[in-house]
Amino acid sequence: MKRYPVRHTLASPLDWSVAEPLTDFTFPWEERIAPLTDFRALWDEAHLHFHFDCIDDDLVLPDGPTAKDRVLGSDRVEIFLASDLSLKPYYCLEMSPRGDVLAYEANFYREMNWDWQCEGLQLTAHIEGNRYTVTGSLPLDTLRALKVLKPGSSEFFAGIYRAEFHHHPDGTVHSGWMPWMNPHTERPDFHVPASFGLLELVR
Repeated sequence: MKRYPVRHTLASPLDWSVAEPLTDFTFPWEERIAPLTDFRALWDEAHLHFHFDCIDDDLVLPDGPTAKDRVLGSDRVEIFLASDLSLKPYYCLEMSPRGDVLAYEANFYREMNWDWQCEGLQLTAHIEGNRYTVTGSLPLDTLRALKVLKPGSSEFFAGIYRAEFHHHPDGTVHSGWMPWMNPHTERPDFHVPASFGLLELVR
């Protein structure tokens, strides 16, 4: 199982250059070169901070009446959080380049509670040319309340992903799926224990 070290910081504003870059996102289910996806995370005494930097030459950003409608059809980055690999429950944040968020609680397998809200989540997103960034923070108290971060522990299970869509010449959209950890499923699926790694809060 892969581990990602989340480094401690006291800097304000955050200095992302001191964070460990995570860039090994791939397309396990298709033969395609993966565009750059750079994930970084830092923590302080109150928050877990995260930052995605993505190259995307063909953004897919549909309109819709709700954030759920807009996010599910959109290019996006995702973080799933779990206290253990039973995934009962786990918590999902799907975030678009426009700053829309689809947050939900789930139980294995794919039992979704769409009414769940992530308390204290802060998010900003920015698009410039063929690049977009999504930056956010989560209170550590929220992770503790969800029992994702357990008393006395400095690590927790997380899935880190990117949905990379593009337009076909006829206007239809191709859905591509890029996990941090290849779950080796027959079809694209992030909602399985094998797609999770460990994030470790280190000083």
